[in-house]
Amino acid sequence: MHEYSVVQALLNQCEAVAQENGAEKISKVVCKIGVMSGIEIHLLKVAFDTFKEGTMCADAELIINEQKLKLECRECGHVFETDEIRYFCVECESLKVKVLDGEDMYLMSLEME
Repeated sequence: MHEYSVVQALLNQCEAVAQENGAEKISKVVCKIGVMSGIEIHLLKVAFDTFKEGTMCADAELIINEQKLKLECRECGHVFETDEIRYFCVECESLKVKVLDGEDMYLMSLEME
């Protein structure tokens, strides 16, 4: 379960940002997670709730915005989003597509006090 190591890295990043900004605690953590990131959102939430104790995020709410797979066709230029694992253009059915978003996890914002 790599969600545990992902949460540890997330907590470390949150604390670093909070310390840089002179905050004493974090009340909300907002992340964007791509459908192709390989991260199980439910397991991430469980891991966050487990490991946040004793950190600046102890009382923080974790908000997760799921990012669909966003692709651009290199043949016709069509840009589209999909929930499905498909790497072909929905317009011209070309296999020459470029992934624009949906494969990563990002820390989007923190609410700090």
